[in-house]
Amino acid sequence: MKKYILLTAVFLISTAAFAQHHHEMNMTDSAKKNMNMKSTKPMMMDGMDMGDMKMDTPMHHHMMMTSQFSRDLPMNRDGSGTSWVPDETPMYAYMIHGKKWMSMVHGSFFARYNNQDLFNSGKRGGKSRFDVPNWLMFMTQRKVGNNGLFSINTMFSFDPFLVGAGGYPLLYQTGESYQGHKLVDKQHPHDLFAELSVAYTQRVAKDADISLSVGYPGEPALGPPVFMHRLSAMNNPDAPLGHHYQDATHITFGVATLGFRVKNVKLEGSIFTGREPDEFRYDFDKMRFDSYSVRLSYNPSKEWALQVSDGWIHSPEEAEPQQNVNRFTASAIHTKMLGNNSYVATTLVYGQNHYSDNKRTQPSVLLENTFQLNKTAIYGRYEFVQKDAHELDLENELPLDPNLNINALTLGVNRILGSFKNTNVTGGVQATLNVSPSALKPLYSSTPVGFEVYLRITPAMMKM
Repeated sequence: MKKYILLTAVFLISTAAFAQHHHEMNMTDSAKKNMNMKSTKPMMMDGMDMGDMKMDTPMHHHMMMTSQFSRDLPMNRDGSGTSWVPDETPMYAYMIHGKKWMSMVHGSFFARYNNQDLFNSGKRGGKSRFDVPNWLMFMTQRKVGNNGLFSINTMFSFDPFLVGAGGYPLLYQTGESYQGHKLVDKQHPHDLFAELSVAYTQRVAKDADISLSVGYPGEPALGPPVFMHRLSAMNNPDAPLGHHYQDATHITFGVATLGFRVKNVKLEGSIFTGREPDEFRYDFDKMRFDSYSVRLSYNPSKEWALQVSDGWIHSPEEAEPQQNVNRFTASAIHTKMLGNNSYVATTLVYGQNHYSDNKRTQPSVLLENTFQLNKTAIYGRYEFVQKDAHELDLENELPLDPNLNINALTLGVNRILGSFKNTNVTGGVQATLNVSPSALKPLYSSTPVGFEVYLRITPAMMKM
């Protein structure tokens, strides 16, 4: 029933958006050549965001980058993996122009103090520490003949060095394991090699193309763009509590995705390795290709990106190898440019896991927003996640294994302190109010408060 409700909601959103913003968004190569290059609309690649970057090199018509998966779509539409974000999404990146290859570099480094129980009110998960969550991405592409496009994506994370193998404190977070124990109240670090993928796209008709993407590691067609590549989440250094209900398959050691696009609709299917990355974050895990997923994406206008997806994941957790997961997601992303480096970005995500061992279905809901006003950003995230004693490794404390409804609200603000060589240095602070279910109040207290202060280094916003 939840699937049908979500599908109906997505359909209604897309219909309303289409009625309001109906116009043709796709452009052929010849149309791009006639485009007025004085346009102030930003262009983007891979769902990254950008801050204040001005191009020293003139942007000539033949040098323009398109989407990595279509010569007829703007680069701004590319999210993580093969997912879509709104065309209105600005980009925070450096661009490198070559004679045949066009390349971009994205990245984010948070140097922060993180305290997950500011008032020491609970008995569990209240550790504090300094760390540097981070990622760095390089992508390049070139045209092949009149209708082909070849691209290469790489992504790296120095979390194993700057966060640590055991991850960073994050109250009520679960997923993956370390040294034989489940990671609870911690967010696992991301692998050093987070993506190494290649893709080829062939235009087969006007406004239609077929693409094949292969990664080791890579990201299957399952879920919305991963949180670190969403404009609405770029200011928050923490992974969502629903990460393993929504977008946790973004690092998969062995994935192949076939996609077919007609205008602003894309249908994709993936076969991939279901097992999450192991605790050895520097190596390459075994390819299994034992899981699969399907995703339908639709961008009704330049401001909206919608998707629904379903995945059948074989044995994702090393600590529970007999457990399989059916993961369903639906999401809506909206971005509105306001001018003068200002915008509003909002993401709504529903994700649920159905577990094969106990036949239980657990839902999650995420709503996040960023209001960027020139150099100052105000952002927030609300989450509802249902977990149980088994998920939180509390079978001994809670033998009845009840459903545990967890709510968390994060509010933050930051400001760009300075820019140099097209790079922003941003200072920020955020606080999270966690609302504990009654069964967990003796361990966590009623409303433990998390607090973080940070400096962030990112590329600045590209100006086109």
